[in-house]
Amino acid sequence: MNRDKQIIKVSLYGILTNIALVVFKSIVWFLSNSIAIVLDAVNNLSDVISSLVTIIWIKLSSRKPDKEHPYWHGRIEYFAAVIIAVIILIAWIMALKESVEKIINPVETNYTIVTLLVVTVAIFVKIFLWRYVKSQWKKLNSWSLIASGVDALNDSLISLSTLIAALISIFFGIWIEWFIWVVISIFILKAGIEILKDTVKEIIWTRADPELVNKLRSKIQSHEWVLWVYDMMLHNYGPNKIIGTVHIQVDDNMTAKEIHRLTREIQVWVYWAFGIILTIWIYASNNEWEFGKIQKELNQIIRNYENIIQMHGFYVDDSTNHISFDLIFDYKEENPEKIVRKIKKEIKSKFPDYEYSVIIDNDISE
Repeated sequence: MNRDKQIIKVSLYGILTNIALVVFKSIVWFLSNSIAIVLDAVNNLSDVISSLVTIIWIKLSSRKPDKEHPYWHGRIEYFAAVIIAVIILIAWIMALKESVEKIINPVETNYTIVTLLVVTVAIFVKIFLWRYVKSQWKKLNSWSLIASGVDALNDSLISLSTLIAALISIFFGIWIEWFIWVVISIFILKAGIEILKDTVKEIIWTRADPELVNKLRSKIQSHEWVLWVYDMMLHNYGPNKIIGTVHIQVDDNMTAKEIHRLTREIQVWVYWAFGIILTIWIYASNNEWEFGKIQKELNQIIRNYENIIQMHGFYVDDSTNHISFDLIFDYKEENPEKIVRKIKKEIKSKFPDYEYSVIIDNDISE
């Protein structure tokens, strides 16, 4: 079963489970007149809507690339998580409104054994649903399932709070549902904000997964012809839809045929191992030992600037007396161009026969 069908299957399980809980809790609410129970049922109803949203948007995101959208439609799935977060926040507003009204005009609750039984069952059902969804979101890398799973866990905690309130009411005659609505509201609000925040971060592109970057870099670096790997950029066009670029440094005596073989080997391995379409940029590395003293002097100069993370791509073109290299700066550096001018001036004073060009790189990946 492919990824999209599996996500839809998980969402359908969630819909059926939550519909059953809404029915049972509505019956209990009718018998007990409990505000906590009705809020709990409303939250389950919002979960049904969330799962329906997931199914609809998964269908949209699974469409094949077309002329207007050559990079797939996968990022649509992130919007499903945003909509689910908004639904959760709307549920929070409804819960807050209903709870305030009941605090102002309190209604006595009548908990029964049936009430306790249904709430207890709801707790275990939601925990089971959360564990199931969690196992699937990790396997399928689905942000919409993450949102649904977190919501299921919060629901189990909410039901647990309702059960505690009912037991206290039965055994001690103390009505604390005013406290329960506060707890429920906080959980709903927190879940909605966290899902919204995390998903928006993915939509605007965040730093690539360090574990994935390190795996790719280690594998590429292990090739006998690769001297150095840097500037790896992974562009996320939806879950499991990644296009990337990487710079590798090789011996400047390599032929075009050898470079072609090297890049194809790397690209094919990365695609079949990770499903990533990778473009490889080639940097040449000097063989001549006499250029080593220039690089060593440059490294010593760079060490004086604490906001420089890395220097790479160093190459001396002796046919034109031109030296090029790249610098990666920490984001806290406010004026990298000024530092580059200083470095070029310092190295020029020591090796005046050369011209220098420097590219300022961003600190994109680990």
